[in-house]
Amino acid sequence: MSEQNITIPKKSIDFNCDLAQSFGVYKNETDLDLLDYMSSVNISCGFHSGDPLTMKKVIQYCKNKNKVIGAHIGFPDIQGFGYRNIEMDDEEIEAVVLYQLGALASFAKAYGLEIEHVRAHGAMYRQAAENITFALALAKAVQKFSKWLVYYGAAGAVLDRIEADTNICVAKELQLDKVYKFSGEIDYAQPAFVDTDKSLNRLKRLLESSEIDNSNDGFTKVEFDTIHFNNSAINSLEIAQEAVKIISPKPVNYNKAETSGWV
Repeated sequence: MSEQNITIPKKSIDFNCDLAQSFGVYKNETDLDLLDYMSSVNISCGFHSGDPLTMKKVIQYCKNKNKVIGAHIGFPDIQGFGYRNIEMDDEEIEAVVLYQLGALASFAKAYGLEIEHVRAHGAMYRQAAENITFALALAKAVQKFSKWLVYYGAAGAVLDRIEADTNICVAKELQLDKVYKFSGEIDYAQPAFVDTDKSLNRLKRLLESSEIDNSNDGFTKVEFDTIHFNNSAINSLEIAQEAVKIISPKPVNYNKAETSGWV
């Protein structure tokens, strides 16, 4: 067997979810349920959700639970919860990214914390996964705020290109309830599924052989650093509770340091 075909089982991986998904009178009562099972959390910054009091509350919870925090950025679209695509030029992209990172960073600083990563939301996430020009502008805006931030994005060719072209530190993300193409990228034409056993079996295979089942009834080799748990899915909490019995999650930066030999 050639060295390229040898797969080393994953010993550690990051679990992440989105928090502060409320705004004003629109409250997500189950928002914090996933927190205990995550190693990293993405806090909404006010553009698609996340009002100031909610952001403050979640920052405090994360500090008490010793969770790594990151910014969950989106298009300025509270009414559509960030799921509507908005066309922006590079200057506008930079402005909305810096605005949101600055908002969350101020709360983090007030409580003695630092934001470590950035994850896009909804339509912004999808556009960053499919449009290399948009993704490049997004990554450059993140780097302008801080070259140390980790850029969380959907695993695939676009993210690989962004990593190579900008030298930004990336976390390649997979989701246990999404349909994936033969290429190893999300098939956005297919809806997410609700099947706890299937999601957990998928996680086990990913950890053992870095393979994910695809829509061609086969398996695709993938590189990944983090698993995203969608807190709007009805079975995400159940999946998370069982997932931590399979592997204990650790933050992306810790895993990279461990791999390098620093830990």
